[in-house]
Amino acid sequence: MFHLLVAYHGWPANAGVISTSRTYIRNDDPIGNSFFTNGQLDAIKLKAYPALLVTETGGNGPQFAKVAYITHVTIGQLDISIQYVIDNAVFPISNAELEGHRVELGLGRYGLSHTCWTVCDVDLFKFLLLNQQKRAVSPKVFSLEAAYSQDENLVSIMMPFSAELNPVYVALQRAIADIGLSCVRADDIWEHHTIIQDVVNIIARAKVVICDCSGKNPNVFYEAGIAHAIGKEVILITQSEQDIPFDLRHLRYIRYLSNGEGLENLSTTLQAKLRSIRGW
Repeated sequence: MFHLLVAYHGWPANAGVISTSRTYIRNDDPIGNSFFTNGQLDAIKLKAYPALLVTETGGNGPQFAKVAYITHVTIGQLDISIQYVIDNAVFPISNAELEGHRVELGLGRYGLSHTCWTVCDVDLFKFLLLNQQKRAVSPKVFSLEAAYSQDENLVSIMMPFSAELNPVYVALQRAIADIGLSCVRADDIWEHHTIIQDVVNIIARAKVVICDCSGKNPNVFYEAGIAHAIGKEVILITQSEQDIPFDLRHLRYIRYLSNGEGLENLSTTLQAKLRSIRGW
């Protein structure tokens, strides 16, 4: 089962309110009755199933639904306050697509054109798996299979292969190893005939990707884009803030000097960031 929550103005990031008059969970039907205790809606029972947050078709907001998990419910006489956590790992699904599966999802008489809270006796995740896999984005140039075998202790380093940056790579290797993690750079491996697949693999396997933007290397920018797109923790480093592209300047980055003291400071700052990411 899942909660179908439809609102004209959509649903905010983590909480919303719906009128009790639009809450169609009744104790006089077999499904609704399971959410009642002593004739009253039971907040604990309501939290047991996932929710689909929907902006009413024709309403004021994006027409895409999101999966969420209810964390707290406060039941009043006129309104019910709902707190939830949105699962951003699940692709949003359009109202049009949901309406196309009206019967399968048990959307009822009014579908998504009516503000309401009801419960649908359908396995939401089975539905999403069967239907969203059909439209999942798949790269044409390389494979992302390695993303399914992520190494929580692996840090990938994306940087130009140049002699002047070798001391930087050595400093990064030492800093990463000193806190018990491992690192790899594309020139450390040769698994495929195409270089891009090796590069993508070490990005996809890693928990964290470090991108050195020094020198405005286009390959590094491309690799940073891949890492961001597949949801990796990306740490940007650079010797000059002018080498950070405009589209990335809103992100924090570590600026360093290439001398001994500068590399020591880089190592210290990097270790602190990695510990933060790992929750140490």
